[in-house]
Amino acid sequence: MSRAATLSGLRQILNEYGIYPSKRWGQNFLIDKNILNKIADSAELSPETYVVEIGPGMGALTAELAKRCRGVLAIDIDKRLEEILHEELGEFDNIRFLFQDILEVNIEKELMAAFNLSQVPPYQICANIPYNITTPIIFRLLENCPGMSAATLMMQKEVADRILASPGGKDYGLLTLMTSYYAETSLVIKVSHNCFYPRPKVDSSVIKIVPLKEKRVKVKNEVIFKGLLRAAFQKRRKTILNIGTSFFDQDKSLVQSKLESLAIPPANRPETLTIEEFALLADAFSL
Repeated sequence: MSRAATLSGLRQILNEYGIYPSKRWGQNFLIDKNILNKIADSAELSPETYVVEIGPGMGALTAELAKRCRGVLAIDIDKRLEEILHEELGEFDNIRFLFQDILEVNIEKELMAAFNLSQVPPYQICANIPYNITTPIIFRLLENCPGMSAATLMMQKEVADRILASPGGKDYGLLTLMTSYYAETSLVIKVSHNCFYPRPKVDSSVIKIVPLKEKRVKVKNEVIFKGLLRAAFQKRRKTILNIGTSFFDQDKSLVQSKLESLAIPPANRPETLTIEEFALLADAFSL
């Protein structure tokens, strides 16, 4: 087990290298051995699978992943950690490091380059995602990582609740629907804020995202479909009739007629509509 897996060990590392966790990059290091093992186990890795870890921190989870898979590409924006990670994880010969902004990285290209591969191998994502860029990371993984078999992600509990929400609740929204469009999602474990250093003000959750072989709904025009979703939840207090009228730039009576023909009550608000109903409405106005 890595020294970074305990509070005393983590503090020792920080003192040795004279660095402090960065608020700018949302660094809250997980210091609970049981949670680390549960995250690594929940990924259900095989000896032939590669892992891309986003935000390895001091390497506590990285070590557990490396024990379970063929290779780990650990990506972090904080170059201060380079010497620490090489030193703390020196016993492993199947870990590679990349110090870049994950939102600017071509993950599959870098994975192939790191392990000298001619094609994208079976791989998963594992990450303790910084709270301030959680949603951009999730969208990037779903839209730009076609070879990804699964993602095990720790994030702010509030964000996880939104991803896992059902229609009708306050948490249900754009993130719910966009994630559902691409993948199946499930809760792995809830994590208290007491399991981190520095201790954040909120609790976290670990969820698993498994991409669907085919997108959940087929639509005539994906740009219109996604645009409708975004427009709907930017104005979630309005009725779907008013949202549709504005978004499609159509006469209100025509939009009402379309909604009624699709068995969608015009007075309903967007948080009550399923992804299938949004797809039907988008298709009704798509060429």
